[in-house]
Amino acid sequence: MFKKLYMMAILGASVACHATPGQPIKVAGSKNLEPDEQQAIVCKEVTEMITNYNYKKIKLNDSISTVIFNRYIKSLDENHNYFLASDLNDFDQYKTQLDDDLQNGELNHVFYIFNVYQKRYNERIKYSLDQLNKTYDFTQKDEFMFNREDQPWVSTVSDLNKFWDKRVKYDLLNLNLATPDLTKNKETLKKRYENLIIQSAKLNNQDVFQLFMDAFTESIDPHTNYFNQSNAAQFNIDMSKSLEGIGASLSSENEYVTIKTIVKGGPAERSKLLTVDDRIIGVAQGKNGEFQDIIGWRLDNAITLIRGPKGTTVRLKILPKGKTTTNPKIVELVREKIVLEDQLASKEIRTYNSNGKTVKIGIINVPGFYLDYKAYQAGDKNYRSISRDVKLIIDSLKAQKVDGIVMDLRQNGGGSLPEAIQLTGLFIKTGPVVQVRDVKNRIEQDDDDDPSIAWNGPLAVLVDRFSASASEIFAGAIQDYGRGLIVGTQTYGKGTVQSAIDLDKVIGNSFSRLLASVKGKSAPASTGTPTSFGQINLTIAKFYRISGSSTQHKGVIPDIKFPSAIPLDKYGEDTEPSALPFDMIARSSYTPVGNFAAVIPQLKTLHDTRMQTNVNYKNLLEDIADYKKRDAEKTVTLNEAELKKQHEEDDAKTLAHDNARRAALGLKPLIKGEPRTKDKDADFLKIEAGQILTDYIGLKPQS
Repeated sequence: MFKKLYMMAILGASVACHATPGQPIKVAGSKNLEPDEQQAIVCKEVTEMITNYNYKKIKLNDSISTVIFNRYIKSLDENHNYFLASDLNDFDQYKTQLDDDLQNGELNHVFYIFNVYQKRYNERIKYSLDQLNKTYDFTQKDEFMFNREDQPWVSTVSDLNKFWDKRVKYDLLNLNLATPDLTKNKETLKKRYENLIIQSAKLNNQDVFQLFMDAFTESIDPHTNYFNQSNAAQFNIDMSKSLEGIGASLSSENEYVTIKTIVKGGPAERSKLLTVDDRIIGVAQGKNGEFQDIIGWRLDNAITLIRGPKGTTVRLKILPKGKTTTNPKIVELVREKIVLEDQLASKEIRTYNSNGKTVKIGIINVPGFYLDYKAYQAGDKNYRSISRDVKLIIDSLKAQKVDGIVMDLRQNGGGSLPEAIQLTGLFIKTGPVVQVRDVKNRIEQDDDDDPSIAWNGPLAVLVDRFSASASEIFAGAIQDYGRGLIVGTQTYGKGTVQSAIDLDKVIGNSFSRLLASVKGKSAPASTGTPTSFGQINLTIAKFYRISGSSTQHKGVIPDIKFPSAIPLDKYGEDTEPSALPFDMIARSSYTPVGNFAAVIPQLKTLHDTRMQTNVNYKNLLEDIADYKKRDAEKTVTLNEAELKKQHEEDDAKTLAHDNARRAALGLKPLIKGEPRTKDKDADFLKIEAGQILTDYIGLKPQS
């Protein structure tokens, strides 16, 4: 396929010569982070891949350089809180130079910009700490402009101080509204600000490199991305829904790496030696490795030490929850493959009434188009994938004699293209599912060749604005075949295909030899740890529905539309300046298996009638209106009485919404301050999707 051809082309690319960057520019008040030789070489290689193989076919020039520059500055200081106008005037010299810097592996200029940012950031937080000694009057009529994105850069430190005076006052006021103890709140805020300085000090050159590469790749197109080592590892975990480690989630609390959850059945749980809120203060590899103290470490660095290939041993030095002993216990664990069960497909069954008849609807939550590619490649017969999991769920739903199935693809950002095809194949006999056009305008058609059908009954697909990519392939194919109803809101509109390229496997050995010659060291041996040179997700093609229409920009338009709680003008492909345009190609040869045109008007009428008296629907419309109103606001009052009144009104509205919904369900109303329990009936859009499918079953439409 086209992916194989591109991989061959990339494998044949010449390795960049060693970059000869200029001298780093020192900035007093920052950590003076500097790029390293590896980053310079990766920068050149990624730039070459993007300019030679990206679908968009963009050559770097001064115009693109300006776009990259502006995006980089925005990523650092979007709200204009830190930089001075003089800083931006200084940076202007690099605005049209970044294209040359990228091609030459010159990173000192972007690191200089970051170091100035860090200097300003530290200055602002230290200034904020000093302001906590002041006496504040919360009875004054004053406002804080929290949204300064469209404001000019501040010219003087004195003017910036005025902004930060109000910001500190706002932070303190919010704490005071919750707990009216000014002395205690000042201490809380002091700890918060001190922690911000600590976190700033933990930033390293990989953070800076990632920020700049994000600005670069997203200026070309929204979905071409470079991932550094830790981000690449997380991306692949998200794709496979599995990882190799001890089976515990971690967080950083007060400089300690702390266990927050323990995976059932994993090494950590089976050991019976670890509990939630235990602190890991040291990590050693193998049975005899030396311990590394990780107190104060960044969480991602600590996780890299704790994770590792299955079958290997890791020893942890544990400070039990609540203990301050100087004699921590040692826990030895053998790493295993951990499947993230809570992120896999799941089901529920809901019952509805249709003309006195009980209708059972199975609802399948499809969180992502995941595929454990590593296990699949290794020939593991039990590898996990979304299509295999959904097939098993459908079998169980059929055994429970459901009358219809709703596929819930909300918040599903996509994933594996082959899995989108396989999942579609569970609902059609055979035929084309998606068309793909590559950078040379060659069009391929991907078909479902398996004649078996897992479910041939009534079907609906629930989507929202964050249903994207593979979700849109599936929903689009189901709609084009007339196989099921699409309900929800307009989808994201991501119609591009990315190839995930592990730089270690493609050019890693050449990099290692090159870096070894630069540093005068021998090339490092492979350790089996996550990729050290990172990964690039390169846009190499565009996909089209079998109807010939691209989902790019426009997404999939539902047959029955719901109002969107996600602002369509804030999120979606059509809000991305660098996105590819919508277009069309020739239609595939396929035969629809159904047609909903005759029943959709009736289904809409039934839906609209229900929504007129639906409390949750009314609340949703009010929430959308409130969001638009709040989104347009740029300032907030610093008067305690006024802000307290606003908070109380917001709380009262939320309580009223909850109680109106509870009353409709025949439940006892909540009183102010009473905790809200999780309610399976709170997701009324999911319930309504099942009701629409129930209506369809009751109408008995002609196929």
